[in-house]
Amino acid sequence: MAKLQLYFNGSFAFKKEEISRILQAASEENGLNDTLPNLMQKTSLGNAKVGRIKSWAIRAGLIQNHRLSPEGEIVWRHDPYLESSVTEWLMHFYLSFGGQGIQPTPKSPEDWGGWCYFVYSFLPENSKFTSEEFLDNCTTVFEEESKVIADRIKFIFRTYTDSQALASCKFLTQENKKYVTGYARLPNPYLVGYFLAQLWQRDFQEEGSVLTESILNQKMGLAAVLGVKATTLQEQLNALEAYGIIEQRRTVPPFQVIRRWDEPLALLEKAYDSES
Repeated sequence: MAKLQLYFNGSFAFKKEEISRILQAASEENGLNDTLPNLMQKTSLGNAKVGRIKSWAIRAGLIQNHRLSPEGEIVWRHDPYLESSVTEWLMHFYLSFGGQGIQPTPKSPEDWGGWCYFVYSFLPENSKFTSEEFLDNCTTVFEEESKVIADRIKFIFRTYTDSQALASCKFLTQENKKYVTGYARLPNPYLVGYFLAQLWQRDFQEEGSVLTESILNQKMGLAAVLGVKATTLQEQLNALEAYGIIEQRRTVPPFQVIRRWDEPLALLEKAYDSES
């Protein structure tokens, strides 16, 4: 059985305002490679909290080697208070990989822990569910005791439904006592293009074109990241073509997608520029 891998945050929930303080410290001369008292002073976070919030920022793709990651630098320049939906979707993208980032995919999503399993295995098969149903599912996959799993998975739910976290994405919403997917406020085409570019680099490396079917059904791919079905993802690909990010060949099968971007980070920059 797999390990849950959801202990990095201790008892502290995802809060954008606190992560912003970590980014502020990371943007300064010494970054986060500093003494605990100094980091506490810079961030106004308690001694037990500094490392835990830093862990959130790392998992969200914004911190790397005690400093802002390339993505974190762009976020800090455009959206230091993490208010933009572009930033929220970006953080969701990296959180979904359970701290592993853009690496070759594991044999099964659960090998990267509970968050990865939630996004890439459970949600595609369960558009409406209770926390108890997800818990029951997890107990058949992860080795920890049910009580421990229940305590940790609540941080996933809170991250997607709390107004201080990623709620405005609507990747996951609540209706009475049930959680619901399929009603997300999808990001703009440049950010979807950034996601595609990163996943393309992961799975197809330097290929100039790939089969459309390979993208629509990509393991731990774009459809699950956006919380959509393959038919809706095709609509997203059509939008990317309209923006000149990709080209599609759909005259005769097999249909193909041709990359037209140069650098993924340039797409992320444009994602913010298009929101301003």
